[in-house]
Amino acid sequence: MSDVTTRAAARSVAHADEEKPHGVLHYLGMGISGGLFALVVLIGALVIVIPNLAGAMPLTVLTSSMEPRLPPGTLIVVKPIETEQIVVGDVITYQIKSGEPGVITHRVAGITNSSDGSRTFTLKGDNNDVADELQVLPVQVQGKLWYSVPWIGYLSNFVNGSAKSWLVPVIAVALFVYAGFMIASGIISSAHKRKRRRARAQREADRAASIEAAMDADEVELADNTMRLG
Repeated sequence: MSDVTTRAAARSVAHADEEKPHGVLHYLGMGISGGLFALVVLIGALVIVIPNLAGAMPLTVLTSSMEPRLPPGTLIVVKPIETEQIVVGDVITYQIKSGEPGVITHRVAGITNSSDGSRTFTLKGDNNDVADELQVLPVQVQGKLWYSVPWIGYLSNFVNGSAKSWLVPVIAVALFVYAGFMIASGIISSAHKRKRRRARAQREADRAASIEAAMDADEVELADNTMRLG
């Protein structure tokens, strides 16, 4: 009897180690939280980290001249390029006037090579009927389109504008706080689970001990009755 009771107690303790499965809402919340975190990291990389590492320049498309490929609100990242490497079909960004901040991003529709070895470029927006009025000089070229991301151009303007001085540190702190919260939550949750497992196992062990003690008492009583009958 004692061996059977011991095996039953062992099974009870094993069942105590099994955790109750989480519900759908738990996993849905974890998925949404992880997705939002990954999205913030991805946007930060595309808007700030990658351009800075590559010496590129993030810009926002403000007009419809390059639709449908580059509609307004698109983030474009322009990477410096040697003007000798520019070919017809490239999308480049150039200063409207050399030395001034205003820029245009259009496609190279033609290249003129002069006898002295200099080059000028004819630019045209994909959605425009005519080419840009003036030829573009190499000194005006800022770079070639590297990659584009739809819809987040205005966000890039906000991040790289007057808000940059406080927004980037705030985002960094928020990410660290979020990471710390997730780590602390995991540690606390694991501690609670271990505590519940130990308490459950102790209850099962106490119950098994009570059952065994009761069975031992029954055996003693049975033996006593047998002796009396004998």
